[in-house]
Amino acid sequence: MGDDFTVANVRRAVHGIARYVVSQKPRKEKHRVIVGRDPRFLGETFVELAQEILQSHGVTPLVVPEPAPTPTIAYEVIRVQSDGAINFTASHNPPEYNGIKFSTPDGAPALPDVTTKIEAAIAEFDSLPAQPAKADAKAVAESVEVKTAYLARLKEILDLNAIKKAKLKIAFDPMWGAARGYSDVLLREAGIEVATVHDYRDVLFGGHAPAPDDPFLNDLRQAMKANGAHIGIATDGDADRFGIVDADGTFISPNYVIALLFEYLVESRGWKNGVGKSVVTTNLINALAKHYGIQLYETPVGFKYIGELIKEDKIAIGGEESAGLSIRHHVPEKDGVLAGLLCCEMLAARSLAGQPASLGQQLQKLFVKVGSFYPLRENFPLTEDVKAKLTSKLREEPHEFGGRKVAEVVRTDGLKLVLEDGSWVCFRLSGTEPVVRIYSEGRSTEDVQKLSAAAKDWVLRH
Repeated sequence: MGDDFTVANVRRAVHGIARYVVSQKPRKEKHRVIVGRDPRFLGETFVELAQEILQSHGVTPLVVPEPAPTPTIAYEVIRVQSDGAINFTASHNPPEYNGIKFSTPDGAPALPDVTTKIEAAIAEFDSLPAQPAKADAKAVAESVEVKTAYLARLKEILDLNAIKKAKLKIAFDPMWGAARGYSDVLLREAGIEVATVHDYRDVLFGGHAPAPDDPFLNDLRQAMKANGAHIGIATDGDADRFGIVDADGTFISPNYVIALLFEYLVESRGWKNGVGKSVVTTNLINALAKHYGIQLYETPVGFKYIGELIKEDKIAIGGEESAGLSIRHHVPEKDGVLAGLLCCEMLAARSLAGQPASLGQQLQKLFVKVGSFYPLRENFPLTEDVKAKLTSKLREEPHEFGGRKVAEVVRTDGLKLVLEDGSWVCFRLSGTEPVVRIYSEGRSTEDVQKLSAAAKDWVLRH
């Protein structure tokens, strides 16, 4: 903020979005766009600016007055059949960042063909002579309350009674973000005991990124210990990502959470229509799909691709290792609120059924069923010289890696090398910083460390 994310650039972006929205149907029809935000600094100011610009294009702004989770805004788009949503949020990124998410009328993140058209509309706006925005008298802003309908939908999806019956104790950390008053309120209204931390606005998010990752969840662990909680659930700044802590304080990798919930939905709901995952998400999901005879869809990185599968009802669940997931008959957008609550339901239902109580125990049972998988993600910094050589190298198709034969080369996103024993490594160049993202997955903790070392050596070897 103040560098790239400026009032001038926000103005350009919103003008571009407004021009795109108006171009999608005849002007005589009413155009409506939801405008929301997370609790970041100046969020209210940007919402007000977007409102004025939308009105100048004859688009009615449906303004969400309070910070709201991204999945809640996505659900409202679908529920009221708006022409999309503008959401001011930088999600899990540090407090000095902000961003704009645009959702299309289906509640999904905008696909590349849409963003390309918006970019073209911005360029058109830039070419016009500067003039003050004048509100269209017909485009009167409306205030919309989005929380009630979204929580009502979650009550339809979740078995809150099972959580209550199991007498589950839960700790919740919204990380000062948009999910404040969501997960915990829903649980308390159902008579379930919840301890909440960081339940106040802090635009600095405690001095770090509002990311529900292992290093940032110690306050949640302390609340769990103090209250004897069986599980800790957390959401990021805009509540599209999740973090899960087991009863003993162990952070459960999002890779494992997605796999566990996939198995649970198949077993509890009988949903076998498919499963979606990004190409860099654990192959434990591949093994489960094969075990159940379920169609597997592997997508490039970016939840928008999984959202398309949800819209088409091709999958029961879709997820990414970066802590994003959603399920069928729900929003085609990451939902960290749903993810945490669904974990609570899974824990409760399996406890009531006399099955392994902790998530760690459930994971070990999963390993017995289909084999063990140990994923790792690392960012490896590059000099300009090494980056240039690596870019060329990523076009090659190696027949061996780390002394082992390559069984399959996958180019869904980056370069993924699958080895004979099912372990793999994937290289993806960052588009925003001089790093290569290295994803490794071995069949043991020792194996994944060897793969990681071999991957770094492969990057540096000329």
